[in-house]
Amino acid sequence: MKFFIDTANLEQIKEAQELGVLDGVTTNPSLMAKEGITGKDNILKHYVDICNIVDGDVSAEVVATDFDNMVKEGEELAELHEQIVVKVPMIKDGVKALKYFSDKGIRTNCTLVFSPGQALLAAKAGATYVSPFLGRLDDISTDGLNLISEIRLIYDNYGFETQILAASIRHTMHVIDCAKIGADVMTGPLSSIDGLLKHPLTDIGLAKFLEDYKKGNS
Repeated sequence: MKFFIDTANLEQIKEAQELGVLDGVTTNPSLMAKEGITGKDNILKHYVDICNIVDGDVSAEVVATDFDNMVKEGEELAELHEQIVVKVPMIKDGVKALKYFSDKGIRTNCTLVFSPGQALLAAKAGATYVSPFLGRLDDISTDGLNLISEIRLIYDNYGFETQILAASIRHTMHVIDCAKIGADVMTGPLSSIDGLLKHPLTDIGLAKFLEDYKKGNS
């Protein structure tokens, strides 16, 4: 399972990278705005800054909603850095753009996926990644993990190479559950990765080991 961090905060990206388990980064316009990154030139520079921190894929999202401008934006983003993956929304022109980019050898991440049918379309169009938003489904009392399971079944049935990128991860148990189901990638906040480290018995055991060591070596 690949671990992506879902943020535009460079310090958090560096911290995750230093842990040694980070495989990539996902961003979106909202995350950019949260960090105060505005204006086209600043946004493009920020994507490059992220690429210079991590070794893996960095998803950069188009903001256009029509085919021609999605293609224009996507090609510009792809030229920024070899690690850039163009993030495209799951709309009709987005599916057309996915196919266009796929034919051109430009890697893509189909975002805002909330149904198995949408995931099937993305795979048919050649998306590199598909991003089902399980946390947002959970927010409206719908089983987001079940969506991941359904997509996994469909992709396995037909041998689709599109990777399932479980998005809108809210906490550590989301990570564990997605790993059990077979999601290829998870993207979430730094806290969801750090949370995997924690167990009270680890803390108790380490404290006991250190206490015993001091008794015999003081």
